Amino acid sequence: MFYPAAPLSSSLRAFGVLGGLVLLTGAGSAQAEMTHEAVATDAVTFSIERVADGLTRPWAVAFLPDGRYLVSERSGALNLVDDQGHIEALEGMPEVSTQGQGGLLDVVLHPAFGDGEHDWIYFTWSKPDQNGTRTALSRVRWEGDGLGELEHLFEQDRASGPGRHYGSRLAFLDDGTLVMSVGDRGSDPTRAQARDDHAGSTLRLTETGGVPADNPFVDDGATLDEIYTLGNRNIQGMTVRDNGELWVSEHGPRTGDELNLIQPGENYGWPEVTLGNDYATNEPLGVDAKPGMTGPAVALEGRFAPSGLAEVNSERFTAWQGNLLAGGLSSEKLERFVIASGRAVESEVVLEGEVGRIRDVRQGPDGGIYLLTDSDQGGLYRLLPTD
Repeated sequence: MFYPAAPLSSSLRAFGVLGGLVLLTGAGSAQAEMTHEAVATDAVTFSIERVADGLTRPWAVAFLPDGRYLVSERSGALNLVDDQGHIEALEGMPEVSTQGQGGLLDVVLHPAFGDGEHDWIYFTWSKPDQNGTRTALSRVRWEGDGLGELEHLFEQDRASGPGRHYGSRLAFLDDGTLVMSVGDRGSDPTRAQARDDHAGSTLRLTETGGVPADNPFVDDGATLDEIYTLGNRNIQGMTVRDNGELWVSEHGPRTGDELNLIQPGENYGWPEVTLGNDYATNEPLGVDAKPGMTGPAVALEGRFAPSGLAEVNSERFTAWQGNLLAGGLSSEKLERFVIASGRAVESEVVLEGEVGRIRDVRQGPDGGIYLLTDSDQGGLYRLLPTD
């Protein structure tokens, strides 16, 4: 199924800051405080709270039932963070490769987490392997205040360099299966079109790392059974909407970043179909469309560098119900997209530069919108409407 890049409405582009944005907590502060100033958008005025700071290149946040947070750092640390901003590194994680963009990456909880039987924390990481690395999936049991049994569930079929484009977002679908992104690994983009290679794809796995019997290519001897979609350059945002749709935000080449609605068995084109340009020459790299390949649902403007994606269904943000929020790294943006019929019909820049490079975007159980910032002094932030 092909969705052309959406011409986004400009009516929602403006945003402003009322009286200037002031974050009241300084580096190293344990106690989070609300701002007294508010960020105003077309539909919502909200404040920003720094929940925790002093995190080193954090990558993902997950929410424990007791109100505490799990935050991964690329260094390999999985941190337990309380509501006062205190950070404790947990013991029991594997040794990761931190070369380039590698490290400890995404973290999600089992959908039935909290019942005792399924208290598993799933995480992706860059596994060292001689002169290369692999994108890997593991899970560790939560034992109330620490980590217990560790299980390695899956790793991509081959190790390679040069230490980038791991992809590595995770999302549980409504049927209990787990989707995992694996980037093209950065050295040979054509791997994303190779059906005997996990690079440049999304994978669909069982909760124990096996192959679901109804995966789209299980009866295709030329394609690895785990592959769910092909032609994905480097997905770093992933969310399952209330209606069951799986959406991702994907790094393209220069000015070629995308939002995509993921459909099983589809080929999303990279590197043959792309709206991006060569980094050195700024010349187009591929074609806009090709038979049998799916173009972007949304072409993100400029050099967005997406990471983190969430749907808003919180009663606190009623004006944003059903919208997607995408974070940006080099753009330092949080952008809101109104979705209709598999494409974005309107967009609004919610933040641009106020908190820095945005690595992860999540909606919390409390209805707040949480952001992680990517820096040596990264922070966990919460957005809440002022009314």
